[in-house]
Amino acid sequence: MSDHKTMTLTLNVWRQKGPNDPGKFETYTAKGITEHHSFLEMIDVVNEDLIKSGKEPIVFDHDCREGICGMCSQVVNGVPHGGQERTTVCQLHMRKFKDGDTIFIEPWRATAFPIIKDLVVDRSAYDTIIQAGGYTSCHTGGVPDGNAVLVPKPDADYAMDAAECIGCGACAAACPNGSAMLFTSAKVAQLAALPQGKVEAAARVKAMVETMQECGFGNCSNHYECQAACPKGIDVKFIARLNREYLKAQFK
Repeated sequence: MSDHKTMTLTLNVWRQKGPNDPGKFETYTAKGITEHHSFLEMIDVVNEDLIKSGKEPIVFDHDCREGICGMCSQVVNGVPHGGQERTTVCQLHMRKFKDGDTIFIEPWRATAFPIIKDLVVDRSAYDTIIQAGGYTSCHTGGVPDGNAVLVPKPDADYAMDAAECIGCGACAAACPNGSAMLFTSAKVAQLAALPQGKVEAAARVKAMVETMQECGFGNCSNHYECQAACPKGIDVKFIARLNREYLKAQFK
């Protein structure tokens, strides 16, 4: 017999059959949940009960469940990823809740992230921004020596801080304007700081910013909700770098 104390929780989950269908909150009871369950494991338990009773399970995105891939995308009690600092929803554990709690679970809310079904949204707009310029062009052939291009340690550290972005979309979901400025700025700043990225810097920033706007994302108005919601702690200083790079690019 298990010694773990269990919880019973009330879940209000957003259910929506498809992109063009109306959605609504439906109420479920999560029983037998321990503090050791992750948030997604808790939903797994609820889904098992739904399947056993012949009902359709809750559809949600997930993959690695280790806070790496950026697939999990849920707004928990009004906050993307649940509000625990630098934590994806897959790494949110039920020890943060108590018996009898009521939890509201929604998908990302952003114009550029249309709902596909239930808690799953289409985040391909982020892929479109990356395709516009989030890369460096290079000749194929032999791999250059790792030390052939010298990179100062401060620049490498700065680029790595920006590269931590996992593209989950929490920044756009948290922003009242539905802006992707934090995501785009992280990708632009990462390459702008390195010698390999400087050659195409002007073309890159213009293409990515214009594509971001075309995808339906709003602009930044300095609410800083993006930084607060980011599970990797991406700093808004990269948005300042993006703005500087964009202004410089206008004169090239």
